[in-house]
Amino acid sequence: MDQKNSEEFYSRLREQLKESTSWPSDYLYKFIVLSEPEKIAQIHKIFDNTGAVIESKQSKKGKYTSVSVTVNLKSPEQVIEKYKEVGKVEGVISL
Repeated sequence: MDQKNSEEFYSRLREQLKESTSWPSDYLYKFIVLSEPEKIAQIHKIFDNTGAVIESKQSKKGKYTSVSVTVNLKSPEQVIEKYKEVGKVEGVISL
C-alpha cells in the first residue's frame, strides 16, 4: 500500500473506531506471518509491557502463523500506531 492509500485507510479506520467504540477499550488485532520465530518475536516485542494477551496458531502445513493480540488501548490513535509498528515487520499481513 502506498503512502497516500495508507493514510486514507488509517484516516477511515480512525473515524470508524471513534464512532463505534467508547475508549479506552479492548482491541483485537489479527496478523498472518510466515512461521519464522524471529518474525513472531518481533510482533510480541511490539506489544511487550502493554498487558496484551497474545495467541499464536500455525496453519495446517505450518508455513504461516496467525497471531491474535487483544490489548486495552486508550484511543484510536494507539490502535493505528500499533498497526504501523507491526506493518514494519517484513511479510506481515494485517486482517
